[in-house]
Amino acid sequence: MEQAPKKLSEALVIPLLAWYNEEKRDLPWRQDPTPYHVWLSEIMLQQTRVAAVMDYYRRFLDALPTVADLAVCDGDALMKLWQGLGYYSRARNLQKAARIITEEHGGAFPNHYAAIRALPGVGDYTAGAIASIAFGLPRAAVDGNVLRVVTRLTADHRDITDPATKRAVTEALEVILPTKAPGDFNQALMELGATVCLPNGAPLCDKCPVKERCEAHHRDLTSSIPVKAPKKERRVEERDVYLIFFEGKAALRQRPPKGLLAGLWEYPNELSPGAPPVPGQVAFALAAKHIFTHIEWHMRACTVAAETAELPDGWVWADERELAEKYSVPSAFQAFEHIVRQHLQK
Repeated sequence: MEQAPKKLSEALVIPLLAWYNEEKRDLPWRQDPTPYHVWLSEIMLQQTRVAAVMDYYRRFLDALPTVADLAVCDGDALMKLWQGLGYYSRARNLQKAARIITEEHGGAFPNHYAAIRALPGVGDYTAGAIASIAFGLPRAAVDGNVLRVVTRLTADHRDITDPATKRAVTEALEVILPTKAPGDFNQALMELGATVCLPNGAPLCDKCPVKERCEAHHRDLTSSIPVKAPKKERRVEERDVYLIFFEGKAALRQRPPKGLLAGLWEYPNELSPGAPPVPGQVAFALAAKHIFTHIEWHMRACTVAAETAELPDGWVWADERELAEKYSVPSAFQAFEHIVRQHLQK
């Protein structure tokens, strides 16, 4: 029979804070942790690696340095700034929240947990991160890294995908959260999970500042903790992509306003009435695969030379400059970009 998980000890606080002060990575959002900067970075970092976020974060703030700028940004321009980062609903929720902050909070980011948590796209973890890092409020911020660290520290075999486990970890952390440095303590746990108590492969226990207090380390359980329920298999969708050209321009179709990749522009993979005719025998020259969270697209592409400029509603012709600067085409179609460039440069 498995032992009940140990309680977290306040003795973890000082060594973790000391380690974080010495070993933390120099990340741009840590240099000036205003509420807007913390919020933006946390949203960008959801399901996205730090290395991939760095340039996006800087470019986004260069274009939209304040919450007010974000609130009034043109929708297509916002999507272009986000292009390639994925999970585009994050950007739409950022703008919805920016408009709420502008209209309901006088442009000042709300400084109490309930109001932060009520913003679109902000869950328990993000609210806790903003509250603790930007405002010094004693709220835990429990993400995947923190769940892994805490369940190993306490030898907790509960499934970390179960919301009850996350609630229990949050409650345990808020008992020991230091009131004078809650943001640093939360970030220390996140940093430990990202750089030492690793998710894939063996954790680097020899570099851990709290290994002496880690039950999983002492009991040789780091390979079996955390416990995580298996993911459901992704649904596979087969898609034929039509790269349609006319006089140095490529056809783009805007996706519906709701659902996967909502409102973004794509190379057509459904031929609407009024679309340029496609020959009965076309050569699908390139195959590609793109993985979303729950769906997997298996694509093959063909090129089509249109005979007229007529297009259905919701379609546009885009030249090379417009593709680069105006229309946001998701990375799902990245495998076909070199073919598009070759045709546009002819």
